[in-house]
Amino acid sequence: MNNFTNSIKRFFKNKNTVTIVGVVLIIAVLYFGYRYEIKKAIDPVKGIPVASSDIQPRTKITADMVSTVDVAPIMLKTTVVRSTGLVIGKCSNFNTMIPNGSMFYEGVVVECDSLPNASLVNVNDNEIVFPFHVDMDLTYGNSMMPNTIVDIYMKATDETGKVMVGKLLSNVEILAVKDSNGKNVFENSAEVRTPAYLYFGFEQSIFILMKKATYLNDVELFPVPMGQTVEDMNATRVSTQYLKDYIDSRTLTISEDEIISEATNNSNTSDNTNNGNTN
Repeated sequence: MNNFTNSIKRFFKNKNTVTIVGVVLIIAVLYFGYRYEIKKAIDPVKGIPVASSDIQPRTKITADMVSTVDVAPIMLKTTVVRSTGLVIGKCSNFNTMIPNGSMFYEGVVVECDSLPNASLVNVNDNEIVFPFHVDMDLTYGNSMMPNTIVDIYMKATDETGKVMVGKLLSNVEILAVKDSNGKNVFENSAEVRTPAYLYFGFEQSIFILMKKATYLNDVELFPVPMGQTVEDMNATRVSTQYLKDYIDSRTLTISEDEIISEATNNSNTSDNTNNGNTN
């Protein structure tokens, strides 16, 4: 027994032996650690929900739109929704189309009653939403999209019969494009929608000016892609200020408080209608 103990002591006192044992242990730790990490990365997580068909924006997600797959953990981002219970009964967000086979992500799937009115999303606190009536021709064949910058021109005929045209507003951003039913034209890729309104956000003074202009029968307002010039050989070109003065001089009896009150009521009605509008 003593000889065996002495042999063990001599074994561990041998530097070469200790080095070899240490190297073997390090290799073993690296090997098994590597295998553990690989296994953890490739062993599939079961039951990850994915879309079983294309899901358009503002669509309530039902059970038949969802299937499940097994996914390697390395493919799962922290924002992936991992339970069908967190998907079914919710709605796809207003600005997102979920393609067939795609996983669901936080922010893409929301509570249906929290869906915002898309025309109000980018409106500043000091702005009022203005619906601008258009048709397919005025939008250049439906080529005016949200975030597009346009100029707004005005054409009018005064009491002497003189036709005048000019740029009323410059560099205005389109917030939303909607059809006559209040649906966003570019929201649903599976449905053809005809533009009926462009939505802008104007500060109060500009909103009142635009609203007054719509009350005048002899005034025509139309959007033009930014930078393009309107040429009308039968009309006199006038300045922006001239057009503003013309509108104000013809609408002095219209109450500004009445205009703002009407705008607030219309905005609330539009918001309530669109928040409940799922495809």
